[in-house]
Amino acid sequence: MSSTTTDADLFLVLQAFDPEGQEVVFSGAQHPRAPISQGWLRASHRRLDPALTTEYRPYHAHDRVQPLVPNEVYALDVEIWPTSIVLPRGYRLALSVRGTDYDYGDTAQAAANLMVRSTTKQPKRSPGAFMHDDPRDRPPEIFGGTVTLHTGGAYDSFVLLPVIPPR
Repeated sequence: MSSTTTDADLFLVLQAFDPEGQEVVFSGAQHPRAPISQGWLRASHRRLDPALTTEYRPYHAHDRVQPLVPNEVYALDVEIWPTSIVLPRGYRLALSVRGTDYDYGDTAQAAANLMVRSTTKQPKRSPGAFMHDDPRDRPPEIFGGTVTLHTGGAYDSFVLLPVIPPR
């Protein structure tokens, strides 16, 4: 990825869709309407700990801040939290790479009806424990740039999913 600013937050969302194209959500630990799984990474915290990183699970040291050079391309390994599901034939997996938290699109009233609230007593829009939208943590001059994903050719982008074949 590259950014026109010195940092970027990436939010990866693994989703399931039924044969008609409707998202299938699951009851999560923090919300009754969650995607299959999610992963997050602040690009300046991209350094991996080689002793703890495995093929399927990058482990970020978070021991130093490495600002981005604007418009330079960086390789990032983003962990998507482990999970296990079986999708019926005809269902599809999708990976969404976003610059903001996953938002399932419920209105505030629908979220209120679910009686799911964040720590700020506002209806929750996302199944995560916290929203990543506080301008004190994400100042626009640092996080408000244009982020570009580079794929194919010289940029070996991939998603590593273990698949257990049917018996």
